[in-house]
Amino acid sequence: MDYSTHLIVDLFLQLGLPSSNEQIEDFIKTHQGIPSNTRLFEANFWSKSQASFIQEAIEQDSDWVEAVDHLDALLRHS
Repeated sequence: MDYSTHLIVDLFLQLGLPSSNEQIEDFIKTHQGIPSNTRLFEANFWSKSQASFIQEAIEQDSDWVEAVDHLDALLRHS
């Protein structure tokens, strides 16, 4: 079993997004405020493959789920 813990920067790299601290902060500021009734992977700014990755991470409780949950919390904070 893989007990890896992925950081938010790793998640951004996995999603093919720019991953410097400044770029991550900009992404969060730009996309913040996801409605509470919208699941993270349903947000309109993801590509199909990004949304699929996030959905699978959540549904399979993969080793990415902590990073995904962290990003979810950051994007819901306004």
